[in-house]
Amino acid sequence: MDLDAYVLAHAHEWQRLEQLVRTRRLTGAESDELVERYQQVATHLSVVRTSVPDASLVGHLSSLLSHARNKAVGTRVGSWRGLRTFFVERFPAALYRLRWWWLGCFAANVVVTAVMMWWLIDNPQVEQSLLSPSEVDQLVNEDFEGYYSEYAAGHFAAQVWINNAWVAAQCVALGILGFPVVVLLFQNILNLAIIGSVMTRHDRGELFWGLILPHGLLELTAVFVAGGVGLRLFWSWVEPGHRTRTQSIAHEGRTAATVALGLVAVLAISGVIEAFVTPSGLPTAARVGIGILAEATFFAYVFVLGRSAVRRGATGDIDSSLLEDRAATQA
Repeated sequence: MDLDAYVLAHAHEWQRLEQLVRTRRLTGAESDELVERYQQVATHLSVVRTSVPDASLVGHLSSLLSHARNKAVGTRVGSWRGLRTFFVERFPAALYRLRWWWLGCFAANVVVTAVMMWWLIDNPQVEQSLLSPSEVDQLVNEDFEGYYSEYAAGHFAAQVWINNAWVAAQCVALGILGFPVVVLLFQNILNLAIIGSVMTRHDRGELFWGLILPHGLLELTAVFVAGGVGLRLFWSWVEPGHRTRTQSIAHEGRTAATVALGLVAVLAISGVIEAFVTPSGLPTAARVGIGILAEATFFAYVFVLGRSAVRRGATGDIDSSLLEDRAATQA
């Protein structure tokens, strides 16, 4: 290949990319052009490196691509288009691709919770070893119902959101170790089983489910999703498949980060329901109906939008072309 002729043919494209990189604020059209130019120049770099590996030109194009990549990523993250791509492509695709992990986690936790509640109801002596009669009376008649109206709704929503987001983040962050995720999930459902059994034994089961279901369906689903994704991250290094362990952990780690960010929004919705719907004066059927609607919407989001995104090639990981270009640039 004639290097001089190649440079002459493509110099204007490189200059245009450099101009876009130096532009302080890009319009939507310029942002799209930046991405297109970035991909073109990445191809040019690959051609130069394999055909006529001129060190100075390779260095120049590598530096240009590095600056362009930083500009493109910054533009995408800060734009509405990037936000839309995340919630329409990456997040639902990640949920759908990992569905068997979190659905399995969901089913296992529901079964274990039901078994624990049944056993606790059938063994009242356990309740007596955990709570005194006065504590049981306080929980059944005041504390459980009062919990949902103790604080101002806005403050309570923020408090609930932060707490649940922290639990979900722990499940994902500790997923690489495996066992801590199981412990976190067990502690979560143990508390639910104990309170549920106490309320049911004292004829307050209707109140218990009427207050738990409106927000709890979506909230616990989000926690189980985090748990399932965390366990998948653990399995990524136990059984990496066709990838190396490093590649497998990196791939599932990036996907887990996608899920963790998306669950922040899901838990914010459940927090709003818990703060404004659960303690409201609406009939129990209406409040539970809102919870069921929120849960059904989440599953539709995963199995309709997520399936569609996966069919288009989305995986929940970041754009593979950016990963390939980054590898080429750093080589």
